[in-house]
Amino acid sequence: MLGDTGFDTVNMKISTIIQARMGSTRLPGKVMKDLGGKTVLARVVNRLQRSRFANDIIVATTTAPADDAIVEECQRLSVEWFRGEELDVLDRYYRAAERAGTEAIVRITSDCPMIERETTDAVIQAFLEQKPDYASNALQRTYPRGLDTEIMSWDALQRNWREARASYQRVHVTPYIYENPDLFRIVKVTGDQDYSAYRWTLDTPEDLEFMRTVYQRFGNDDTFYWKDAIALMEREPAIVAINSHVTMKALQEG
Repeated sequence: MLGDTGFDTVNMKISTIIQARMGSTRLPGKVMKDLGGKTVLARVVNRLQRSRFANDIIVATTTAPADDAIVEECQRLSVEWFRGEELDVLDRYYRAAERAGTEAIVRITSDCPMIERETTDAVIQAFLEQKPDYASNALQRTYPRGLDTEIMSWDALQRNWREARASYQRVHVTPYIYENPDLFRIVKVTGDQDYSAYRWTLDTPEDLEFMRTVYQRFGNDDTFYWKDAIALMEREPAIVAINSHVTMKALQEG
């Protein structure tokens, strides 16, 4: 187990790396889809920039020509970007973090345009206070799927990069860490109520319809609070029904 990394939590450099690419089997180009007048990627970036800890942002995309569009959007948003491997996403994270010289890496996916600063900051706060190798709010789910936040130390990412062998471990970046609690000290971050039945992630046309409906209800302003979105869905369960039938792909499917 890596155990106590001995890092300085007061002056630690934390980088938030958002993985993004145009390729998607169920909804191609999803990160550049329009969501109330801005791209999905812009919504993710905007919401994270309000975070206390996660606002040093790098968008990690690929060297594929199709992803030139993502680089152009990053330039428009004045956000740092990195280009790396398309399918070995773990290598892309490692190279982006290495170039940034960061000490802790927050992992966010670009298909979560309802990502919430409060829940993201709670995960980072737990990491800073408890000093594990890895912390996540997605291992024991209590938050809606789509508020997922992971953070790992640079040492943990390095070991993960060196030792992970299975293709799904490279595609999904962190399985090797949380599948090996004997090697890594892990913290599970949970909320005080279970909202895990809600699906707030973008994989299908139905998910996009759901997202657009939610954003429309908030005047296409991306500053809305996640619990206000919960209240909206409790008032209007028909919104939840738009994509409630959508299932997640198995981890091993990539």
